[in-house]
Amino acid sequence: MSYKESKAPNNTVTANRLEIEEKTGNLYESIAIMAKRAQQINSEMKSELLQKLNEFAAHNENLDEIFENREQIEVSKFYEKLPKPTQIALQEWLDDEIYYRSPNEE
Repeated sequence: MSYKESKAPNNTVTANRLEIEEKTGNLYESIAIMAKRAQQINSEMKSELLQKLNEFAAHNENLDEIFENREQIEVSKFYEKLPKPTQIALQEWLDDEIYYRSPNEE
């Protein structure tokens, strides 16, 4: 699932602890899984944002020639409005969209 199409809320929402720990039986293990997924989402978002911003970068820019780039601002605002990676990971966890496996289990 793409983070752009996520149903995760933009604001902070209290999650049900029992729902989070239900799948693994351990709250901390569930949080660790979601944290790893949030890191993956964050790195995807960051690399895509940097790629888009590099399209607008002026390579021969002097300090005297700094100007406001409208497209760059619009791209930045779009990414600021997206839900945070932790919220997206939590929503994916609650919707059973995260695959995980334990190396201890066969």
